[in-house]
Amino acid sequence: MIINGENLILGRLCSYAAKKALLGEKIDIVNCEKIVVAGRKENIFKKYKEKADRGDPLKGPYTPKVPDRLVRRTVRGMLPYKKGRGREAFKNVMCHISIPEKFRNKKIETVENLNINKTQIIKYTNVDSICKQLKQRQ
Repeated sequence: MIINGENLILGRLCSYAAKKALLGEKIDIVNCEKIVVAGRKENIFKKYKEKADRGDPLKGPYTPKVPDRLVRRTVRGMLPYKKGRGREAFKNVMCHISIPEKFRNKKIETVENLNINKTQIIKYTNVDSICKQLKQRQ
């Protein structure tokens, strides 16, 4: 299953992908930089900044600063990763920035009920701007 992440809410998309992966489906999420996080920009940036500041730069924990890795890490948080079936399901989830050449001619699905435009949420930011903010801090 190939999912177009454009204008989809991050948490809802990741839980949907985690459920599908636990059922044994292979999930590819494209356009990861266009996925949105609902909430006020200041609060979102503050939350991710606090996450990135934890620990030691040499020993971790490490925070992903690239959109596809950030989305994949969020999916991992919704899987029982410490168990065998969660680890196997995580191997079935792949995230991509824009649309790779191998998916150009294939059917790309979008899940309409996860779209930010279908809700009444007006304050949001995309994953790409969060990653840019995290890279600036280095």
